[in-house]
Amino acid sequence: MKSAISEEYIDFLNEIKSRIVTARVQAIRSVNKELIKLYWDIGKTIVQRQKKYRWGDAVVVKLANDLKEDFKTTFGFSTQNLWYMRQFYLEYKEDSILQQLVGELPWGHNILIFSRIKNKIEREYYLKSSAQMGWSRNVLLNQIKAGAYHYQKSMLKQHNFSKALPVYLNEQADESIKSVYNLDFLDITKSVVERELERRLVEKIKRFMLALGKGFSFLGHQYRLALRNNEYFVDLLFFNRVLKCLVAVELKTGKFEPEYAGKMDFYLQLLDEQIKLKDENPSIGIILCAAKDNIVVEYALRSVKKPIGVAEYYLTNKLPKYLAGKLPDASALRLPIREELR
Repeated sequence: MKSAISEEYIDFLNEIKSRIVTARVQAIRSVNKELIKLYWDIGKTIVQRQKKYRWGDAVVVKLANDLKEDFKTTFGFSTQNLWYMRQFYLEYKEDSILQQLVGELPWGHNILIFSRIKNKIEREYYLKSSAQMGWSRNVLLNQIKAGAYHYQKSMLKQHNFSKALPVYLNEQADESIKSVYNLDFLDITKSVVERELERRLVEKIKRFMLALGKGFSFLGHQYRLALRNNEYFVDLLFFNRVLKCLVAVELKTGKFEPEYAGKMDFYLQLLDEQIKLKDENPSIGIILCAAKDNIVVEYALRSVKKPIGVAEYYLTNKLPKYLAGKLPDASALRLPIREELR
């Protein structure tokens, strides 16, 4: 009896904890929305009064000093921040759609987006993606610098989802993969073997999941599958909470080859029969390769039955500015490398 009561109490305790966490998250979101609304109203008022009374820039400096005097323990009323509030209003005052999105993000995220991105559709992409995927400000900055919008929206996605998945799942799966994945955060500047690429991804799996997109949970690397006396290993295995399915990722450091699709199709069959739960959707495969011929990919996917997407990844190809001049150039390194390889 004590054991039963104890289990019931643990369930009760976990339920209360869950409600507390949910309430806290909702409270934070509510406070953030009110703060963004306040900053919007301040920016709007500054613009209107400057126009009405023909005040110059000096009024913003004076307002900042007076507010800091009256609200000494409150941050956010610096001269620079007031200018941001003014710009915030001017940038979005004619766009009702973006006005609805800004309240979902912290002020720092909003500054980053409206100060760096000027295209309306591109702004909408970063506002929605940041809110849906929980990007930190640093991740958002890296996504902007890497041109995530360009790669997500402008490049061809290659998969067979429309053929291999039910209609209701097809569009969601299409949204879940990208045409190109930015692996710049791995700090790889030269070709590496696939196992090394996998090792570095596992070391920074949190950032890799953010690069993948929304709803991914990491299940393991070199995930073992067995058929009779044979063993097979999936490079990386995830579960996507939005799609409610397993997602297998295979890493290829070279160009896409047709046999990769057949191998992934085989893995997905094993996952669906051995690992997938009854209430989960069919498993999806993503093949990440350094390069691909779109026609070859199209033909390779015609013969497979399981849903598979093929995408390229790219790595950093520029030396960070802070290292410029501190490392020898390529010509100085070439001879020692050749000698080492003899």
